[in-house]
Amino acid sequence: MFSARFSRPIILTLHAVKRMGERSITEAQLLLVIDTGDTRFKDDTHLWAYKHLADRADNLICAVLVLETAVVVKTVMHDFTLET
Repeated sequence: MFSARFSRPIILTLHAVKRMGERSITEAQLLLVIDTGDTRFKDDTHLWAYKHLADRADNLICAVLVLETAVVVKTVMHDFTLET
């Protein structure tokens, strides 16, 4: 996969792949979250990307990302809640 938003390849950790399977999140859905979702940065390289997907009842879908030479997806969540 490749992120048009971040102009980098996407690398999924084994943990992220496992969580995607447990939560029935497809690569296509994950790419939508990464490339078109809202973002919240923790610092210059760590962030959350999240998006409501109309065909899912367990929203928000969220990916925890690290921006390096690639977009590294550390984990994927559902029923995500933004803390203020």
